[in-house]
Amino acid sequence: MRYGTMQKQYGLSLSGLLLWSVILVIGAVTAMKIVPAYTEFALVKKALVSVAKNPELKDGPVSQIRAAFDKQATIDNIKVIAGKDIEVSHESGQPVLAVNYPVKIPLVANASLYIDFSAVSNK
Repeated sequence: MRYGTMQKQYGLSLSGLLLWSVILVIGAVTAMKIVPAYTEFALVKKALVSVAKNPELKDGPVSQIRAAFDKQATIDNIKVIAGKDIEVSHESGQPVLAVNYPVKIPLVANASLYIDFSAVSNK
């Protein structure tokens, strides 16, 4: 018995399945370690904007602005920076808060990921 033409087989081999599984697991583990740093950065940015837009702090001293940020950081559970790390300046009568900070995320053994975050309240 002879068949007319060979059919092309589609599918995934066991070795291909294992390779893609390993790649997906490594990507998922890396994402689970990186995402918390970015969510905390979003909280920092939100707190900076919130403090900068507070009308009571429009002409307030720098120490009062930093104390207001510390209160907001306590509410939002921000641990990476404190009020003393914030640079405060004034543009057109409004305070502008800026912060730069690094985050070191350990990945595997002695390999780490180093991310520099920078946030400004008016951007």
